[in-house]
Amino acid sequence: MRGLLRGLSIVVVCTLCAAAAHGEILIGMAGALTGPNAYQGEQQQQGVEMAIADINAAGGLLGQQIKLISVDDACDSAQAIAAAQRLVAAKVSFVVGHQCSGASIPAAAIYARAGIIQMTPASTNPRLTEEGRTNTFRICGRDDQQGAIAGDFLAARWKSGKIAIVHDDSVYGKGLAEETSRQLHRHGVMETVFETLVPGQNDYSPLIAKLRAAGIEVAYFGGYYREAALLIRGAREDGYRLQLVSGDGIASEAFVQVTGEAGTGTLFTSFRDPRRSPVAAPVVERFRRQGFEPEGYTLYSYGAVQAWAQAVMRAASTETKTVIDALRGNEFDTILGRVGFDDKGDVRQPGFEWFIWRSDRYVPLE
Repeated sequence: MRGLLRGLSIVVVCTLCAAAAHGEILIGMAGALTGPNAYQGEQQQQGVEMAIADINAAGGLLGQQIKLISVDDACDSAQAIAAAQRLVAAKVSFVVGHQCSGASIPAAAIYARAGIIQMTPASTNPRLTEEGRTNTFRICGRDDQQGAIAGDFLAARWKSGKIAIVHDDSVYGKGLAEETSRQLHRHGVMETVFETLVPGQNDYSPLIAKLRAAGIEVAYFGGYYREAALLIRGAREDGYRLQLVSGDGIASEAFVQVTGEAGTGTLFTSFRDPRRSPVAAPVVERFRRQGFEPEGYTLYSYGAVQAWAQAVMRAASTETKTVIDALRGNEFDTILGRVGFDDKGDVRQPGFEWFIWRSDRYVPLE
């Protein structure tokens, strides 16, 4: 996988003395660096690394250089707990992550007990910030927002058609599917099929046959890119003109690496794409010169580091409570635009928009 391990910093506790001696501020990055979601974990890793490099090149933070400690949770709840405990043991001041909701939620309780600020650039399940932890922040949108948009869209376009809602039973996928179904019902539209698939399989022919037999015209999928890709590729290979609609879990070129041309025309909601913003242009260009396309969660990870660093500057300290107060009481100029956080820790500004896959890239849906 392209550059997956580039810059990966896995450290042990004995490095803490060296870090302190050199006046470094330790921060953590937790995400899927191995496993089926590692492609998106690399987006997170790349975004955090470049944000830190840019801050350090400008003189650092409070006169100190920032040092990154990256840990792998493989998008798994048990591994996420172990990864969080490693970052706590390393005494980091801040964590960017986790990427998957099913990893982020159990890890959040560990960071709360340790008094470490956590900011996710990717976990969208509402529960993360609804559980009332003051140290937990989210710089991306939530699935109740994303599901509402999807439900409105499905009801408007396929009000008289047959709709299926499918999910992969992950915390993220199931939650997004349920939010979408709930909004669909508010419009008086009921899905014909509500189905769970087993992730990790290589063939979803039985599910595809079931959807076809039920006359399904459009399937909304809550889950990650691999299963979505295999679902639509299998349908196309079977001559079934199913329309696939999904969420931010397929906002990665890894989706079309699996689907090939079968992915063309797939619709999905995802975070607003900051690559189109003039503010982000210099950073986007630097990523591209390095051979990395900053899609998906890359720039949201960069923005999370920016927001935290600006809060540290306002607080003139890395002490948790003062930085939390600064995060909640101010707005910050980031690569995502000007952002602030509400009382729950959710970002106020960035939302979701519609995209469509066109061959090997996705573009905004006009």
